[in-house]
Amino acid sequence: MKGNILIVDDDTAHLSMLQTVLKSLGHTIDSVTDGKEAISGVAETPYDLVLMDVRMANIGGMEALEKIKALNPAIPIIIMTAYSSVDKAVEAMKLGAYDYLTKPLNFDDLKITIERAMSHLHLTRENADLKKRISADTGFSRIIGTSPAMKAVMETARIAAPSDATILMTGDSGTGKELFAKAIHDHSARNKNQLISINCAALNETLLESELFGHEKGAFTSADKKRDGLFLHADKGTIFLDEIGEIPLSMQVKLLRTIQEREIQRVGSDRPIRIDVRIIVATNKNLEQEVKHGRFREDLFYRLNVINIKVPSLKERPDDIPLLAQHFLTRYSQKNRKQFKGFTPAAMDALMKHPWPGNVRELENAVERAVILSMGQYISEKDLPGNMIKIYEPDDASRKFLPGIGGRSLDELESMALAQTLKQTGGNKTEAAKILNITRTTLNNKIKKYHLDLDQILSSHP
Repeated sequence: MKGNILIVDDDTAHLSMLQTVLKSLGHTIDSVTDGKEAISGVAETPYDLVLMDVRMANIGGMEALEKIKALNPAIPIIIMTAYSSVDKAVEAMKLGAYDYLTKPLNFDDLKITIERAMSHLHLTRENADLKKRISADTGFSRIIGTSPAMKAVMETARIAAPSDATILMTGDSGTGKELFAKAIHDHSARNKNQLISINCAALNETLLESELFGHEKGAFTSADKKRDGLFLHADKGTIFLDEIGEIPLSMQVKLLRTIQEREIQRVGSDRPIRIDVRIIVATNKNLEQEVKHGRFREDLFYRLNVINIKVPSLKERPDDIPLLAQHFLTRYSQKNRKQFKGFTPAAMDALMKHPWPGNVRELENAVERAVILSMGQYISEKDLPGNMIKIYEPDDASRKFLPGIGGRSLDELESMALAQTLKQTGGNKTEAAKILNITRTTLNNKIKKYHLDLDQILSSHP
């Protein structure tokens, strides 16, 4: 990941060397020789990262760090310090520095630390965008998904939304068809009026007719007063009929007449009432097959199928699983007053491999359950539902990070714990050391002892 980096160092020879090395890695580089210039630079330019020496003339690295963080709290700052000033580096970490490197610099360590910081920045920005999506109350911003399949569906829905065209949404249960119906309504000219939703499968024929069209007093035994139906409540707005494939043929005739004539009749009345309603329907059935088998009227199908929007299943858009999982983790962490840093590699691997027959609804339930039951900082695969754990098989890359203990030596277990923790923290040694309750120096010594390759750990699936 390439970025726009500011180097701050009053040693011009060292500064020139860093410029050459980082430019060769594809980064865009600006450089200054003191903290005052660094503060001004960050105030004027949206840098992705600052690489700064501690000891400089005019304004030193520590003061500059505080002022830069006040200007831009999100910017990662990597401190460079001599071995004799490690205590200063520790102080810098407390003030918000991302990491520190000791001089003379090891350029492999420099490259890895910058890559981690850039990845951390990218995730921070993604999370900020996700929070904006979560906080939005209306429209397509509530729909989580960046996969090509979801982008295509959202584009069709956005184009269709401003019209009054009838929309037929198809897709498996739990894919989010009602969410699309709400987004379409919110982006239509009818958004100042109501969106009325009803699940057609939840009511028998008599109750469904009364719910949709209303009834007159005395129309049937329990009709003790006149009642308006949902079509009238949705007048000048939108009505969403979910599970449209479940309504009986006799009701299909009445619905067809409503669509054609734009009028309804209350049960027990012979007086038509004009309505102005946009109709959106959804089904998890193949209506064309239902027509062939005589279970759905062909004329009604064509009236409904003006614009067809097929919402993809979760297995058709696996790239959206991490984003959705994080979205639900944030939502249910707040609801349950808990704090989590994310998912372990094995947990995310399990989520990615699960077939999700219940789609987004099943994923949401799985994450909510995990949030309630987990006692750690990360959701692990053990926090997921039992049926997921039974069918989950870790691949070779993730298997090396699983905490299995059968037949392993203490050194092997310690090596695995180190690797898994570094993976969880995105390679941040300071945070990993805190979690393991050891010093950063001890952590570095153990990494060398077990010949752990940080690049390999961070690039492993997922």
